[in-house]
Amino acid sequence: MTDVTANSELLAERIRALGQELGFQQIGISAAQTGKHEARLADWLAAGYQGEMEWMASHGSKRTRPAELVPGTCRVISVRMDYLPADTAMAKRLRQSEHAYISRYALGRDYHKLMRRRLQQLAERIQALIGPFGYRAFVDSAPVRERALATHAGLGWIGKNTMLIHPKAGSYFFIGELFTDLPLPLDAAQETEHCGSCTACLDTCPTGAFVDAHVLDARRCISYLTIELKGSIPVELRALMGNRVFGCDDCQMVCPWNKFAKPTAESDFQPRHQLDQSTLASLFRWDEQTFLSNTEGSAIRRIGHERWLRNLAVGLGNATTSIPVIEALNARRDHPSELVREHVLWALQRHQAA
Repeated sequence: MTDVTANSELLAERIRALGQELGFQQIGISAAQTGKHEARLADWLAAGYQGEMEWMASHGSKRTRPAELVPGTCRVISVRMDYLPADTAMAKRLRQSEHAYISRYALGRDYHKLMRRRLQQLAERIQALIGPFGYRAFVDSAPVRERALATHAGLGWIGKNTMLIHPKAGSYFFIGELFTDLPLPLDAAQETEHCGSCTACLDTCPTGAFVDAHVLDARRCISYLTIELKGSIPVELRALMGNRVFGCDDCQMVCPWNKFAKPTAESDFQPRHQLDQSTLASLFRWDEQTFLSNTEGSAIRRIGHERWLRNLAVGLGNATTSIPVIEALNARRDHPSELVREHVLWALQRHQAA
């Protein structure tokens, strides 16, 4: 073993220790390539499964070839941070039609800024050890095929539900990356899938969004419908959405590997403004200023007040008929937004038919 190799091994060990000090549960190092995942992405895009997410097809091969996105990149440091809040009883909320279900990752503060700040701190601590080096941090902030890179870094495998799964942590975690020009030693890739014959995630999807194992038609996915879709939610899918108003966790809730998921120690990921226990009607009463105030620093804010009301109207349309539900809908039936009015009318007609 040469001195250079010995030093790079020691540096990699130090980077892992620094990452854990900063709150990352795992750090892995991979080469700057995504292998077979490039062809899989091309096939997925060719099928049109991305819907309105045009950005998935932009930037050419930069999404799958890190060195084209950031010239000089030879290694990718991938990190994992658990986000599961403790004891939110969110599975119970799905059975309470008058309550709003918000994906667990969005109950607290927006992870993008938190993780990006930690990655920047990691880079600065590395720089304090070895001097200036080339790097760039990413957390859903550029065309990066992050789950593919994470598998090469040994952070898990991509399950049938397209989520990254770790055998000792399940899938309730965020991932981020540091692209770097440091010639660090590589970690063993986790390309082997350990889902076996289980199809629980595919079978449980409320809207039947899985075309096949590992193939998600985003146009039918509730996360896409409530977050990415800008216009009207397809009428044929609304009743299937239940009370899910921002994202969906169903395919993770039924995954056997998530019995190993651990509650997060990050206070920023704990539920804010009682979003884990609010009723649809109470959230529907938020005016735009209240929405902006209560979603400051939250991933929810990105959809805006109009789409927030659109999603809640669908949830209210699926709720058990009650006076609070009908009163909430009637209060918005003359809303200035045609998008909101359309979904409110649909919801009221649902209750009239019932």
